[in-house]
Amino acid sequence: MDMLPSGSDPIARFSAQEALVCSMVLMGVCDRSMSDAELGMMSRLVRELPAFANFHAAEIGTVTETVLGLLETPDGLDHAAEMIREALPPRLRETAYLLACEVGAADGELSQEELRFLQDFRIALDIDRLVAGAIERAARARFQVI
Repeated sequence: MDMLPSGSDPIARFSAQEALVCSMVLMGVCDRSMSDAELGMMSRLVRELPAFANFHAAEIGTVTETVLGLLETPDGLDHAAEMIREALPPRLRETAYLLACEVGAADGELSQEELRFLQDFRIALDIDRLVAGAIERAARARFQVI
């Protein structure tokens, strides 16, 4: 994370990989608790996806601390979403949304807080409603049980 001076307050800027992790962390904490299933999913995605080449799972903690700090500030969620949007080219914004959906689906049903977060996150990232619906359905399908 780069810190850039802006007046008297430094502003953090995410790398693209940090922004993707931030989207997962936001999803995990939006209902005020992060389950073991959500943490496990985040670690697995960071280890397995090509977007995270050269990114170490240990760095999830650093991004998580930054996100939690942002969420303690007024309009912290909006600021975090703006930082994600600025860090990602449009083609990776859908990836950020997908990762949030994967983390949400990891522990079963989505809570009302998680559903509200996804709606706000979709709007913040300027993702088409139909594209978001397809991403959500794909994540839900991956976690169906027999």
